Amino acid sequence: MEGTQRNWLPILFLAVASIIPVLRANIAEYDEVWRRREAEAYNRTLQSYEPDPLKVVMHFNKHVNRHIKESGGVDVMLMNSTRRHLGKKYRGPCKVTNPIDACWRCDPNWHLNRFKIVDCSLGFGSKATGGKGGRIYVVTDRSDDDILNPRPGTLRHAVIQKEPLWITFKRSMVITLQQELIMTSDKTIDGRGVKVQIAHGAGITIQYVKNIIIHNIKIHNIEEKTGGIIRDSTTHTGLRTQSDGDGISIFGSQDIWIDHVSMTRCADGLIDVIQGSTGITISNGHFTDHDHAMLFGANDKYTADEKMQITVAFNHFGKRMVQRMPRCRYGFFHIVNNDYTHWKMYAIGGSSHPTIISQGNRYRADHPYAKQVTKRECPESEWKHWTWVTDGDLFLNGAYFRPSGDQDWPRKHPEKMDDVKPASATLVSQMTKFAGRLDCKKKYPC
Repeated sequence: MEGTQRNWLPILFLAVASIIPVLRANIAEYDEVWRRREAEAYNRTLQSYEPDPLKVVMHFNKHVNRHIKESGGVDVMLMNSTRRHLGKKYRGPCKVTNPIDACWRCDPNWHLNRFKIVDCSLGFGSKATGGKGGRIYVVTDRSDDDILNPRPGTLRHAVIQKEPLWITFKRSMVITLQQELIMTSDKTIDGRGVKVQIAHGAGITIQYVKNIIIHNIKIHNIEEKTGGIIRDSTTHTGLRTQSDGDGISIFGSQDIWIDHVSMTRCADGLIDVIQGSTGITISNGHFTDHDHAMLFGANDKYTADEKMQITVAFNHFGKRMVQRMPRCRYGFFHIVNNDYTHWKMYAIGGSSHPTIISQGNRYRADHPYAKQVTKRECPESEWKHWTWVTDGDLFLNGAYFRPSGDQDWPRKHPEKMDDVKPASATLVSQMTKFAGRLDCKKKYPC
């Protein structure tokens, strides 16, 4: 028996050795389908990239300030604001506290026109239309027990279809994914009207695709999975290595909008955006109980992330958060009107000279030895040249932001100064009051 085992060892070694060098990004490099998707994805990154990101910043702030004006101004919004009670249901009349929500949330007939939210996005991910114009696919089955041949009615069956789909759910459900959920392009996952949780299994993978919207779901307790042969479209299955345990992993993809998600306790990151992904907005999220929250760019040597552009807006980073909210490499990042109430190490970090524009955020330091908002992972002689700007931020309980680089970036465009001005950080508690998954019911405002 022992001799038989020894005879198999060289064969096993050669088999494993032949696989290891050609695996990357959880896929087999020799897989021609994935290699073609990678090439197509990079071309889309070049197309989606905005050469003048200040235009997107200006457009965002213009809409926020218009919403404040239409709501009666800063003083009226402050007077009408109530203290956030996350975890407790709000039972008063519908209140829209930021321009994304004002676009749709107080309409009791939202369920009759689910596509409406496509018109509501702001920031770098505003081009995302998801499954608009496609048929509505209703998930009726919470199971995920066949990775190779997903059962019709399951979420996995929905996301691998070729055509645009707007995916909804017949009832409240907890979906435990046996392996990472690999999405195809032109899809919306819309959890409004029920309570949808992705939990206690693998997370969602958005890889080498375009045009994705994820809206109003809760993702928690995500685990690493071993990988294997997984169906990633109706016509292809491929070998995947072990998944990292990210809640949402965005890899080499474009035009993505993640809105009103609640996320906590993932094995790795809550949201990772890497490998030249661009055109992304993360808005109205509620994030708690996590160490490595958001990673934007995973490798200091991957210079294609220079094209990465992300808006992070109206989110609440809450209890027991530690770091990476976000942690950035290369790229351009507009961090605007978020509420940071907890961090144990730092809130915003980076390496490889990212441009970070922090506007109208509220930073409340809750840890006695972690007052600095920012962290650079290199010598000051290098990072002092990076453009990290704080503009209109509110710092509480000893919090402070170390700016660097070009602090006069808006003044280079004096004709745009009024539009570039961010909304007041004093309104952040109000603007993020309904962050996270909403308890929506049909025929009622959300």
